[in-house]
Amino acid sequence: MTLLKGALVSFTPTFLIPLPNVTVFQYNPESLTHTWSQPDTGASSATAGTQAGNPLAVPGMPGEDFSLTVIFDATQDIADDVPISAQLADVSGVYTRLSALEMLLYPTGGGAMDQLLGMASAALGLGGGTPPVTRTVPDSTIPVTLFVWGPFRIVPVRVTGLTIVEKLYDSLLNPVHAEVQLKLRVLTPAELQAAAADNDVLSSLATVAYTYTLGVRQVGALANLGNAAASLAGMF
Repeated sequence: MTLLKGALVSFTPTFLIPLPNVTVFQYNPESLTHTWSQPDTGASSATAGTQAGNPLAVPGMPGEDFSLTVIFDATQDIADDVPISAQLADVSGVYTRLSALEMLLYPTGGGAMDQLLGMASAALGLGGGTPPVTRTVPDSTIPVTLFVWGPFRIVPVRVTGLTIVEKLYDSLLNPVHAEVQLKLRVLTPAELQAAAADNDVLSSLATVAYTYTLGVRQVGALANLGNAAASLAGMF
């Protein structure tokens, strides 16, 4: 039986189709923390819900977070002797894997990238002294990312925390062993709809993933009715 591995899949927008960059967890974490929270209604919203006679009213989907620690080891890549992966590990350790995770925090387009390009051009004496382009923060967006944890849990996330502990290095100081602490926040359909203005295709893809996982969860809850019936029978 083949053991499925977790992964983070980021998508970079292109002129044709989004290009996926898949970071497979070399070793699945031993534990995973899954945290839920009700959406923040605020004092006014809570009062309005109570006045409307529905104390169970909420403004949207619940908040959902994941926290996990994954391990990467270059010596295992070399021992597995998988083409490309073994060669990359031999040359750069786990640097490429870590770089892929780090880029999940960087904007892929918009104002931030334009500003960086403008600064680089100015430093190289290009562009006739044109000042770098500046835009507002919402014009800079990070990649659309899917957290894949088995066939029943595929959700769009935003990386909210990334801590990398490098433990061993090769002769060129490339990390060959690292532990990565990840904190992920699941994006809700309302948030994905707001992101559609920047990239409708990627937003739709992320929404499909959220809807699929929600559907699987609903089926699981219905299947639990069997356990509930057995429990009630035991009680009475």
